[in-house]
Amino acid sequence: MRLLFDHNLSRKLVRRLSDLFPDSTQTGLIGLAASPDATVWEHARKNGFGIVTLDADFADLSLLRGHPPKVIWLRCGARTVAEVEEFLRRNHRQIELFAADPTASYLEVWP
Repeated sequence: MRLLFDHNLSRKLVRRLSDLFPDSTQTGLIGLAASPDATVWEHARKNGFGIVTLDADFADLSLLRGHPPKVIWLRCGARTVAEVEEFLRRNHRQIELFAADPTASYLEVWP
């Protein structure tokens, strides 16, 4: 699954997780850091990304609009880059299963 990390997540995650999630990016790397959620949503939909975020906004959008894009809502709060990386690595299999599920719109991942 290609991931689009929301502005509230570090761009460093793109490189650090490239072995598990190749071709991923972060909103700031593609000029969308200050864009409204609807713009980020549309970019993810058109370009085959799943959105990874720390807030509920995209999960709410997925309930209203369905998918694509799929949304991964990290319920770990503000953490260091290393902690978020480890959290995503630990939940990689769950994220793969979610990506393969044609009925699932969003995934809440808890610590």
